[in-house]
Amino acid sequence: MKLHQLRPAKGATHKVKRIGRGDGSGHGGTSTKGTKGGQSRAGYKRKMAHEGGQMPIQRRIPKRGFNNIHRIEYKVFNVGQVEQLAEKYSIKEFNLENLYVNGLIAQNDKVKILGNGDLKKKLNFKVNAVSGKAKSSIEAAGGSVEIIK
Repeated sequence: MKLHQLRPAKGATHKVKRIGRGDGSGHGGTSTKGTKGGQSRAGYKRKMAHEGGQMPIQRRIPKRGFNNIHRIEYKVFNVGQVEQLAEKYSIKEFNLENLYVNGLIAQNDKVKILGNGDLKKKLNFKVNAVSGKAKSSIEAAGGSVEIIK
C-alpha cells in the first residue's frame, strides 16, 4: 500500500451541502431556509422565552407576593445554641469575626440573637440585632450586648 492509495472508510465522509449557489445546485433560491420570516433572514438569533406568537409563560402565570427591597436578612442564632457553639469553637466573645472564622456565617451576613433557650455562661456579644428576651437573658447570665451597625 502506498500513501496515494489511502482512502477513508466507506460511509465515513459526507458530501458538504453547499447552499445559496444557484438553482442548479438544488439548494438555491431560499437556500433550504423555507420562505419568509425571521429564521430565513440574515442575523437571526432565537430570542430567549420566545414562543412563536403563543403567550409567553412569564405572562401566562399570575404574579404572586411582594418583595420588600428594604428587608434586612439576618443569620439567626438562639440563646440556647450560643452556649453550645461557644463550647464547640471555644468562643469567648460572640462577634462577627469569630463566627466568620469558624465558618458559621458568610462575610457579609448580619447576625441576630433570639431568646429561645437558656444561657448560663457569661458571654459578650457584638452583633447587628438582639431581641428583648435574648438581651435580658444574656445580661442575667452576666454578659454584655453591643449592637453594631
